[in-house]
Amino acid sequence: MNTKVADNLNNQLREELFSSYLYLSMAAYFENEGLRGFAHWMEQQAREELEHAMKIYRFIAERGARIKLLDIEQPKHEWDSPLHAFEDALKHEQYITSKINTLMTIAREEGDYATEIFLQWFITEQVEEEANVGEIVDRLKMVQNSPNGLFMIDRELAMRK
Repeated sequence: MNTKVADNLNNQLREELFSSYLYLSMAAYFENEGLRGFAHWMEQQAREELEHAMKIYRFIAERGARIKLLDIEQPKHEWDSPLHAFEDALKHEQYITSKINTLMTIAREEGDYATEIFLQWFITEQVEEEANVGEIVDRLKMVQNSPNGLFMIDRELAMRK
């Protein structure tokens, strides 16, 4: 693996670790708001993002490149509402999609077919990530300020496995 691809994979490793950190911060926000279902959903999302980071970590190692753990910034920890938190989550997933797309372009430019194949899983995963978060944003917009609607969504999100 050449240095350009390895460096960009290490940057994506940081992005995935930050994603986990951000979603854990959102889980803490929801926990503090008494929305345990929302908190549970975000905890599961944080675990999933950590798994994504570890996929990249293992891939870098398997390809014999140098793994570099880069600084992770502190995530935001307060939101005005559950809707705003999930809108931020959607924006973040769209950002991650753009980063993975850029990484795919670099792999193609560098003729790194193994990395291209590896990244295909992430591209497919991002479609699902954006759809899942987008659906919750849409539901939160539908219920607006209805405590009953929020309670129903909270119960549903608590069932995520």
